[in-house]
Amino acid sequence: MAHADVPEVLGALRDVDFPADKDQLLTAARTAGASDEVVKALRGIPPEEYTSREDVARSVRVDPDSDLGHTAAQRAEQAREGGEPGLSQHLRDAPKTPIQEELED
Repeated sequence: MAHADVPEVLGALRDVDFPADKDQLLTAARTAGASDEVVKALRGIPPEEYTSREDVARSVRVDPDSDLGHTAAQRAEQAREGGEPGLSQHLRDAPKTPIQEELED
């Protein structure tokens, strides 16, 4: 399942004049040709007035490690290996790919 990331959501809102409410944000995103994932992310924000793009960024729910650049395989290995008790999966150490290991040598 694909997820929108914060830069993608904010990119769809670059022409919005703030303050703006949720309906205005959704309309602006659709007008800008935003992906279905971006529209879904904006549908999930609370129905209130937003004063800036930063307010929107704090309210949008995205995949926890969408900004970490981990591959699906790395996320799966994070889940399998576990970690310290209470440590969120997306905060666990991600294994390096063979190419990353070779480049470090």
